[in-house]
Amino acid sequence: MYSDFKALDRWSKKEVHCIYQALIVAIATRHADAVDIKFLVGGRPVWVALPHPAWVEYKNRTGKLITDPLAIEIAGHYLKTALESGEGLGREMYSLTVEETLRHLDRVVASAEAAAPAV
Repeated sequence: MYSDFKALDRWSKKEVHCIYQALIVAIATRHADAVDIKFLVGGRPVWVALPHPAWVEYKNRTGKLITDPLAIEIAGHYLKTALESGEGLGREMYSLTVEETLRHLDRVVASAEAAAPAV
């Protein structure tokens, strides 16, 4: 869903193609307690940093894990929302809070559940 998507930039009204490129544990690269997820946004690198404490909080709340594919979906959902709301283009790095991360996670999960066929 959000590893390769298009978003309409609010300010330029141009469609921007976003492609997931990499997931890196940020402690290794910038000594941050986060996971950095890189997208190419119209060919330009953009990073979304998800804080590690969100993994712990989600596990405590639900007993479930945030997997790498789910983290990519969370970051992509955030990025699409940022672009379409006008918070997007121009920045190279976006750092989410634990609550922002969990809010986007909830929206990704709800969207996936709505799209799943009824059993």
